[in-house]
This record gives sequence, structure tokens and C-alpha cells, in this order.
Amino acid sequence: MKIILVDMSATLIHHGHIRLLKKANNLGSVTVALTTDEEILKHKGYFPELSFQERKEILESIKYIDRVIPSPWKLDLDFFKNSGADILIHGDDNKNDIPEKYLKIFKRTEGISSSIIRKRVMKIVSQKNNIKEINS
Repeated sequence: MKIILVDMSATLIHHGHIRLLKKANNLGSVTVALTTDEEILKHKGYFPELSFQERKEILESIKYIDRVIPSPWKLDLDFFKNSGADILIHGDDNKNDIPEKYLKIFKRTEGISSSIIRKRVMKIVSQKNNIKEINS
């Protein structure tokens, strides 16, 4: 059976992640390369809402995933080969330094991302704060 590597930060896990993992699982045994908290802070400028351990626990409970390993922000060929994977699956925003022969790209789920969810939450919090101020 092929080993399929899927890299993700999964700071806020959503249906786009599940759809990608399901596609990956149809191709073989799925290993998730999960970005560490330190790498997210370094590259996105914030600590994720869920810690690495929390994200890992959630991912390990998803039936499409066989293994979760810590990863850097951007994967290179050494990391890929050391993971034991045969292929890397990624959304069409891939920026990893992996040769195309090891890469399979899927279109991202339109209209959803952790960033979009984060903005929705901030808007709701802002609206609630405005209502509290009006009612004060």
C-alpha cells in the first residue's frame, strides 16, 4: 500500500481538510505532516488557537488518517523521503520544495480556510461587543 503524505497546519480544522484527507485516503495510507506551533508562529505571526498536541489528537481521531508527525512550515525532499511517503498530496496553494514526480495537487475547497473561519469569528465577537455597548 502506498504511503500518502498530507501536510497541513490545521489550526482550525474544517470540511476542506476532511475532503482532502478523504481523497488522500482513497490513494493509500495517510500520514499527516502537521506544522508545529513554533513554525506557525514564525511564519504566520501567531500561536494557533489549538496547540500542536490538541490538533494532533483531533487528527488522529479522523478515520482517514493513519499517522501524524510534526513538520516544518515548508517541506523539502529530505523531510519527504524521511517520512517514508510515496507521494505528497496538497491543495493548489502548494509551496513545498518537492519534485513534481512526488506531488499530487487537488483543488482547494472553495470558500473555506482557517483564515476565513478566523475572520468570521472576529466579526461575530465584534458584533456582540457592539450590541453590549448599545445595551449598556
